[in-house]
Amino acid sequence: MKEIYESLIESYQSDNIGISNEFLNKDLALGLKTNLLALFEKKVMMSAGTGNKNIILKDTTVRSDKIYWLDKNHDDPFENTFFVLMDDFIAYLNETCFTGIRSYEFHYALYEKGCFYKRHFDRFRNDDRRLFSMIMYLNTNWQTLDGGELNIFHKDGSQQQISPSGGRSVFFKSDQLEHEVLETNVPRLSITGWLKR
Repeated sequence: MKEIYESLIESYQSDNIGISNEFLNKDLALGLKTNLLALFEKKVMMSAGTGNKNIILKDTTVRSDKIYWLDKNHDDPFENTFFVLMDDFIAYLNETCFTGIRSYEFHYALYEKGCFYKRHFDRFRNDDRRLFSMIMYLNTNWQTLDGGELNIFHKDGSQQQISPSGGRSVFFKSDQLEHEVLETNVPRLSITGWLKR
């Protein structure tokens, strides 16, 4: 895994956004996707909001996805494997890049057809603990016409669109890159979260 971690870190250092197509293995991605779809079928996923626990706004003109938080108390085998992976990656980041990450939080995210998330930063104004954002896509056979790209606004004014292809992972500083999720034409699945100090 160290080679995969290095490739994600090196692409981040080069372009301010790390991308890897190998961070999640196929079995883990499939298990997490199965979990997400089961949660959606049970209607336990919540409409996502913006802000944190102190200020939560639910405005479907800004954000229209549904989420469900991963939790070690679920004792789900795929979530447990995911947590082991994240613990290992964070240990590697702290050892090699001195990031000082102490915790993380992740949720399943489902964008139904027609859903989107307008331009935003991931770090809260009243809470600076989020250091890095990570998104891991669980989609299968994603096509260009499916839409749902992650659109990154770079500081030089350029934009970069990243397709949410299955198995792809994206990594960037939470307070430095504004981004948006473009409208999707088919259901779009991911694990999304933050590495925190």
